[in-house]
Parts: sequence; structure tokens; C-alpha cells
Amino acid sequence: MHGTGRPPQARVPLAVVVIDQAGRVSHWSTGARRLFGPARDDAVGRPATDLMPVSGALPDRRDPTDPAAHRAYDLAGHDLEESLGGHASYPAAGRARLDTSAGPRNRIDVLWWAYPLVGPGPERMLVLAADAERLGGESRDGRDDGGGGAGERIAPGFALHTDFPAADELARGLPEILPSMSVGESARIVSQVLELGYPVLEFSQHDRVPVTADWGVSRRTERKERRAAAERAVATGVPSPRAPLDDTAEDLEYAAVRERLEFLNEVSGRIGSSLDLARTIVEVSRAVVPRFTDVAGTYLREQVVAGEGFPEGPPDATTMWHRVALEHTDEPGRWDDVVPVGESMPFPVHTPFFQCMTSGDPVLVPYISEEMGNAIASQFEKRDIRPLITHRSMLVVPLKARNVVLGFMILLRHQERPVFNDMDRVTGAELAARAGLVLDNARMYTYQESVAETLQDSMLPHIDPHMPGCDIATRYLPGTLLGRVGGDWFDAIKLPGARTALVVGDVMGHGLNSAAMMGQLRTAVQTMAALDLPPAQLLRNLDDLAQRLGDAYLATCLYAIYDPIVGELHLANAGHIPPVIVRAADGRSELLELPTGAPIGVGGVPFEAVRVPVAPGDRLVMCTDGLVEVRGEDIGVGLATLCESAAHPAASMDDACDTIIRSLGARGGRKDDVALLLVRMGGIESGDVAHWELAPEPSEVPRARELVREQLVEWGLLSIEQTAELIVSELVTNAVRHARGGPVRLRLVRSGTLLCEVEDADHTLPSLLGAGPGDEFGRGLRVVAHLAREWGTSRTSTGKTVWFELTAPRRRG
Repeated sequence: MHGTGRPPQARVPLAVVVIDQAGRVSHWSTGARRLFGPARDDAVGRPATDLMPVSGALPDRRDPTDPAAHRAYDLAGHDLEESLGGHASYPAAGRARLDTSAGPRNRIDVLWWAYPLVGPGPERMLVLAADAERLGGESRDGRDDGGGGAGERIAPGFALHTDFPAADELARGLPEILPSMSVGESARIVSQVLELGYPVLEFSQHDRVPVTADWGVSRRTERKERRAAAERAVATGVPSPRAPLDDTAEDLEYAAVRERLEFLNEVSGRIGSSLDLARTIVEVSRAVVPRFTDVAGTYLREQVVAGEGFPEGPPDATTMWHRVALEHTDEPGRWDDVVPVGESMPFPVHTPFFQCMTSGDPVLVPYISEEMGNAIASQFEKRDIRPLITHRSMLVVPLKARNVVLGFMILLRHQERPVFNDMDRVTGAELAARAGLVLDNARMYTYQESVAETLQDSMLPHIDPHMPGCDIATRYLPGTLLGRVGGDWFDAIKLPGARTALVVGDVMGHGLNSAAMMGQLRTAVQTMAALDLPPAQLLRNLDDLAQRLGDAYLATCLYAIYDPIVGELHLANAGHIPPVIVRAADGRSELLELPTGAPIGVGGVPFEAVRVPVAPGDRLVMCTDGLVEVRGEDIGVGLATLCESAAHPAASMDDACDTIIRSLGARGGRKDDVALLLVRMGGIESGDVAHWELAPEPSEVPRARELVREQLVEWGLLSIEQTAELIVSELVTNAVRHARGGPVRLRLVRSGTLLCEVEDADHTLPSLLGAGPGDEFGRGLRVVAHLAREWGTSRTSTGKTVWFELTAPRRRG
């Protein structure tokens, strides 16, 4: 403290009190205890006016015409009692008398300054107070000189505790609080306050002496221990116990640590609101700009962004890093050309960035000189980053979780701001650790979601929308956002005779186990359908299989066979909700009445099948109960809504599916998976079917070729005539050879493709054989397999059928 015989480096403790919006004390420094008496534990939570018994503003003993008097002690003309109530809306200062019985003096003159606080917390007022006698005392002529002789003034700067304006705005605002201070003077004070983070007292017009954090402590060891304790507090989130050092220094340092903790807690609350990786990255970047840094560039491993795994061990110079976000306060577009978001690149070895990502520790560069900027920039090819980093302070922090570096953040501060220091390094490291854990959670969710989607896609069939005599549309909806895999499935399987098997099933339960069980049952249904088992028998066999797989799971299943030539549905039900049929003739929809049957896995329960005639244009709706069932609502309501929505006319099959999903989804409350299979049954007209019965004689083979040729000419399928004749000749020859006296039947069906079937009385299914140069047999089916689009065999009640398909040209008109 300069002036009036005081040593130039004297330091003065302050009482620091924070008051909440109710006028109660939320912070009470040791300096406040010394000045006002009550201990911290007795003060916090009590009304401020009870703890600071001031008697109001003191009359100034100076000449009232002297402007310096008012500048020194009554800057705002504000009463301290009003400020203590937390109601002041603008900074105020003044002088008051403290009546106390503690200590050698019963009355103490107090200089005070009150600053309103703005922010989300409950704190509303910061009050600084000091013993006026210690600041100056009486002058020889009996006038109080305010601690520095006539014409001097005492006025504090103040620490930043909540939300603050920019430094230049604060510098412009100080002269309004402290009259006769120029903007230049206030800018210097503000710069010091922003750098130190605690109050400053100004003595005289020229000298400013900070109340420093090491007040009264000259031993470097103690300062280092306190700094280490403060860093541990920021890193662990727990304020360190106070050492028996100077009270004011501890109070101020505690306030600085508390502010860091509040910042970290605020950032932690702002990030991780979603498991979406992209959104989490944006939240992390925006949480630190501009409060902690001016530029924040976030880089992640390419595999993290893609939701993939990556090799173990630390990254190296070949590791590709994807720039996922860049937040800054620079002019728009300055960073876009040099470091655009979305770019992937490796980082050179001799850079702070490589050091951070390989060591997993923060790298602090307090100031990037031109020489250092040139050295860093020289490591990069085809880009000049010098204008972006030179003359700035840089902190590179790793984004890691479970000791694995997922990425890193490059933080830069402008020259106008204080450089990053060791406390910032600790704060940045803790911030990055929290952000890294949130990013890892999002990464793992993205990875698991990708695996789940891949698994679900592999289990759900990709159905041809045009099957013989019918059109098909499907939908699958997962039950929850966190579980993309379930036990619902649907299928459409091509059968001999231009028929189609239609399946919808639901394994009870959710998750991977249910999905695995679903995969086994779906595969079993496909296998048994290829054997052309009737519906009831297929469900019987499926139930037996489920018993062998274990009794932990049950499943419902609806199995139907559509015959477009006969115009019939053959259905069997195993505990599933009934299908809906919409009649083309009148647009009426109804639930098909089927024997319900027991779920698959119950065991020992018979299944019954029914046949339902259908007409061209009729629609069949098969779904799982997740579509119609809502918790707390009778399932009959959902089935009625399904019938109503299914009957709604639609321009296409996909539109009809969407209409059903919207109608049922509008009720809300759906938690289960949904599988929907919609079939429009077009039928096959009699004019598109030709069939003949042949005698089991070799002479019937040329007749069969003639019959096929004539029919294809009539249908206008001349382009496939010769191929069809050749294959029919091979199949009829084999049938005649193995017919065992029974008739041979030949059938042609035109439906998008040309289907040819040859049926005989032999139950032995043919198979491909290897044929050597001298063998007389074994080449017929090889010719069929080579020329046909598809071919296959199946047993019938009287023998077997061998069939093939050829791609038919589109009909004209």
C-alpha cells in the first residue's frame, strides 16, 4: 500500500460475504469472522442483517463540498442494510459503523462494497468489507484520509463468480461504479481481476495492490502445496481441507476452486443428454466455448465415428482422426478452408497433438511463438495452420475412457485472454475425462445399435414384392429405442404349384435371446415349407422342435398357404392373433375365425387347419400383437382399429401398410415389436394355366414337347420356346422311366415367370449326379440346373413333382 508511510507491498485482508436472494448468508469468509465476530458455521444460513450489525452510513467528517469525499466513501449513495437484504440491483459502496463488544474496540468503522450477482444459482449479492482504520486512519488535522492521504481513494475490483460480461464491457462499466476512473484505468484493473480471479484493492490514483492468494505466506513450499491441493480438488470434484494458512488467501483460493467445480458440474449437466454420438459431440464442443476457451476442435478416431471397433494399443502416426466439430469465436469462415469439419487425417509425430493422443495426458503450451508455430505447421502437408495457432495459448486434452484414447480436443485462447495455466490444465483434463466417458457411452450405444440392426436385418427376410399370383408388402418396427432386436418375424416362401407360404410369428420376450430363438424357428419353418408340409403338420413339427430346443421360450405363429390357381387360403394358428381379410367385392373387412391353438413350445397340443376361399383383389393382413395391443386397453379395441384401417383404400401396397401403422400408432403406448405382412391376392386366371396327363410311355416325350411348343406360341412366349422344350423333354423322359406304371402329369403356369411342373408316381426325389465322359446317365438335371431360372423337387401324396421356372417376357398392353 503506497502513501502515508506505509510499506509499498502491504496487503489488507477483506471480509467476503455472499448473500442469497432471501437475504441469507451462503458464504462467510474467515475475514468476515474476524471483522464481524460469528464463525462460519454460525453464519451460513442466517439473515445477513443479523450478522453485520451496522448502524447505517457514517457522516463524512470531510468537507462536504470536497468531491473526493463522496468518491471515497459513498459512491452510490446506497444504504448497507438494503444491500444486505440482497435487493440491490446495481453496485454500491459506502461507509458504516459496526457496533460490537468483541475486541478492544466497541465501534469499528467499516468500508463496504456490494455487487449484485447474475446467474442461475441462488446467490444474488457479493459484499466486500474492510476495517477503515487498517486502511488509513486519521490524518493529523483530524480528518479521515481514507487510507492514503487527501485526494486518495479506496475502491475494489471484484472477482467473477457467476455469469459475466466480456472484459471490454466490464472495463467500460467500471467508471460508472467508480467515478473519476478512466476506461484505460478500468481496463487494467479488469485485466488483473480476470487473470487473478479474486478481488483487488486500489490505493491512490497510481498504485494497485492485489489481495493475492498467498497473502501473508512467503514460503514457496506452502504455496505449492495449496496449489496442488486446489488442482486435486478440481480433478476429484471434492474441495480440499483447508490448511492453517492465511484466512483471506484460503477464502479466495477456495472461491476459485469452487468456481472451477461449478463450471465442471455445469458442463457435465449440459453434455450427455442423448446417446446420439453426433449430438453428444456438439454438446461437448459448445460447453467450453467461449467460457473456457475461444476455439475448440474435436477429433475422434474414424472407427469411433463409424461405430466400429479398433485395434488395441495406443494410436500411431497412421491412425486416422476425423474432425467432428469445431466451435470458435473467430470471424465466420476463417477455419473452414484450412480445417474443415468432416475431414480425416493422421497427425505427425513431432506435434503436441501426437504427444497428447499417444501419452493420454494433456499437453499445455502457454504461448505459441512464431518459431513454435512454424515448427508445428511444418509437420503438416498442404496446409498452413500458422495463422490459426500463432500467438495463442493452447491446451490439448485427450478424450479417453477406460484408459483408451477415443479422440482429443484442441483448445486455443486468443491473445486478449489469460494464457492456459496449470489449473486450466487440470480443469481441461477433468472436463475431457467426463466428456470422454459420455462419448464412450454414445460410441458403445452406436456400436451395439449397429450390431443389433445388422443382426435384425440378417434375420428378417428380403421378400420379393411380386410372388406368383400375389403382391406383398411388409413392415418391421422395433419395440424400443434401446432394443433394436426382437422376436417378431414374417416370411413369404415360394412353394411348388405357384403357391406361396405366408408366415408371421412372435417369440415371447425381447433382446438377443428372443432374436436367436426367432432365427431358429424361422429357419425351421423355411425348411419344412420347402418339403410342402400342410399347415397343421408344419406347426406340429415346429412345436416338437421348440420342445427339443428347451422350455425357456414360447412363440406364437400363423402359417398360411395361398393357392392362386384354386383361389384358396389354407391356414393354421398357434396362439397368434387372427388375420384380417378385406374383400375386394364390397371393401368389407373382418377377422378370420380360426382355431386358435396353443403357442409353439407348450407341447402335446393338436393344431387344426381351415380352408378359406378368396377372390382376386382380396387382401390379407397378418401382424404381431405389438401392433394392436396397448397396455391398459382391451386388445379388441386394437383389432377393431386394425380392421378399420385395413379396409381404407390406398394407392399402393406400401401406402396401405403406412396407413395401418399410422392408425394403430396414433393410439400411443406401444412397447412391443411389430411385424406386419400385407398380401394382395391377385389369383391366376384359368387361361394362364395349361395341364395334360401323359401315359408312362417313351413315345409321350415328343408329344410333350409338341404340347409345350403350341402353348407357348399361343401365349406369345416364342423367345423361351426352345429352352422350355429341351427341359420338358429331360423331365418327362425321367418321369416315364421311373413312373412305375402311374400317369405322368405336365402343367404350365404363366405368372410373371413360366412355371413348368412334371409329376409322377415315384416318391424318390432326383438329385444332381456326377457324370464322367463315358457315363450314359446323370446329365439331365445338370442341363435343367444350367438353363432354368430356378428348379426344385417336392413330394406329393401320390409321388413327387419336379419343377422349373424360366423368365418370361413382359406381356404387352
